[in-house]
Amino acid sequence: METKNKKIVLALIIAAILIAVIPLFALKGAEFGSSDDAGSVMVEKIHGEYEPWFSPVLETLLDGELPGEVESLIFCVQTGIGVGILAFCLGRMYERKKLCKEDEAL
Repeated sequence: METKNKKIVLALIIAAILIAVIPLFALKGAEFGSSDDAGSVMVEKIHGEYEPWFSPVLETLLDGELPGEVESLIFCVQTGIGVGILAFCLGRMYERKKLCKEDEAL
């Protein structure tokens, strides 16, 4: 690898580390809420006491609320499946384009 490329890679690594570390110190004591929390607060402001129409399926089956770790795990699995499908489709499109170029060359 050239010296110029090494410098670029090193600068990018440092930038990535700074992007990850700076918010830890700059946002100390900040509260982060989810859109679900904001939505439920707004509904309570508008309609007063709100009662959901249904409860989540897994909470009904388990007779209680799911731990946060399990919810995070399910969310990550869904994300992984979506990324896998997206990568598969992009790979298929790339290979199709490559095969079409090879056919045109013949």
